[in-house]
Amino acid sequence: MSRKSNRAALRLTNEEREKLIYLSQSRKVPFREKQRAQTLLKYSEKMSISDIEKKVHVSRPSIYKCIDKALAAGIDAGLKDTWHRPKPPTITDDAKAWVINIACTKPNDHGYAAEIWSRSLLAKHARKFGPSLGYECLANAVKATVHRILRSHPIRPDKIAYYNERRDPEFEKKMNEVLIVYKEVAIQNQVHQAVEYPEVITISVDEKPGVQAIEGLAPDLLPNPNKNSRLMRDNQYKRHGTVSILAALDLHTGHVISQVHDRHRSCEFISLLKEIDAYYPEDRLIRIILDNHSAHISKETMNFLKTCPNRFQYVHTPKHGSWLNIVETLFGKMARTFLKRIRVQSKDELKMRIRKGIDEINESPVIFKWKKFDIKPQY
Repeated sequence: MSRKSNRAALRLTNEEREKLIYLSQSRKVPFREKQRAQTLLKYSEKMSISDIEKKVHVSRPSIYKCIDKALAAGIDAGLKDTWHRPKPPTITDDAKAWVINIACTKPNDHGYAAEIWSRSLLAKHARKFGPSLGYECLANAVKATVHRILRSHPIRPDKIAYYNERRDPEFEKKMNEVLIVYKEVAIQNQVHQAVEYPEVITISVDEKPGVQAIEGLAPDLLPNPNKNSRLMRDNQYKRHGTVSILAALDLHTGHVISQVHDRHRSCEFISLLKEIDAYYPEDRLIRIILDNHSAHISKETMNFLKTCPNRFQYVHTPKHGSWLNIVETLFGKMARTFLKRIRVQSKDELKMRIRKGIDEINESPVIFKWKKFDIKPQY
C-alpha cells in the first residue's frame, strides 16, 4: 500500500477545478503544462504520489515541485516554470553594445572583402578584436553568441531591404497631379458609364522591356495520374533574345492597345502613338499618363507631336514613381497569366503569343481603378 504524503491537501475553487480540467484535456496547451494540470487535479482528489506518478508518467521530484509551488503560491505558480538563471551572464552589456555597434557598420570598412556581415564573420571579428579592447568575454564568441546579441535588439545586418532615394524635389506635386487625374477619370466613368468617350480620354502608357524568348531543349511532360501530378520540364533551355511590350491602357473601357518590338526607341514609341491616334475619335483630347523615359520626350517624339497639335497631353509620374502608373497593374496581370513560365521556339512565336494574350484580355476588358487617394510617397 502506498504511503500517504505528509503535505497539506490542495483545496480548489470551482473555477480553479474547471481550469485544471480544461488544461488536462486540452490539445493546444504545452504538454508539460497539461501534465502539471493533471498532477494538481489528481492530488486535489487525494490520490497518492505513487499513483500520480503511474497515471501522469512524471517523476516524483517533478510532482513534488509542482505540488509545493501550488500549495505555496496557487495553481498558476504550479503550472508554470519559475524563471531562473543558472549562472550570471558571461557577455557583459558593454561587450554587447560593442558588437551591436560593429554590426551597424560594413565589413569592408574593417578591411574585409564582404559587403554585409554574416554571423560567422561577426563572431570572428569579435574574437579577434574584442579581447584587445577590454572585452575578454568575447574571446570564445561563436555564431550563436552573435545571434543572441543581435536578436535582443533586434539588428539584422545580414539582410537587405531596398528603398527609393528621394531624387525628385517635386515628387509630391507630381504625385498629386496623377491622383487628381485618376479622380477625374472615376467621375467621368460614373457620368458616361463607358457608353461614349468623354471630351478628355485618359490612357496609361508604359513599356515592359526584357521579356525573354526561351526555348526548352526537351519536350514538356504533361501531368499524368499514373506518373507525375505536375508539368515536368527539363532545366536546360536556349535564349533567343528579348522583346519589349509597349502598352496603352484605356482607363475608361479597359481596352489595351499594344505593340511588341525587338527594341524600345523613339520610333517604336511614335508607332504606338500613331495607333492610339487612329483608334480614338479625332475630336477628343488624349491625356497620357507616362514616366520620364527618354523615348517619351526625345526630339523625334516631340517633332511627331507637333504634327498633331492639341491631340495629346502628357501627365508625367514622378521619378522613381512608376508605381503610380496603373498600366503597371496590367503588366503584373500579364506576368501572372500568359507570360508565366512561357516557352517558345523563336522571338516571332513569342510576339505572336503576346498579341494573342492581349487579345484575350480585350475580349473581357477590366477597368482598372485607383482607389487609395490618401497615400504617402514611397521614398
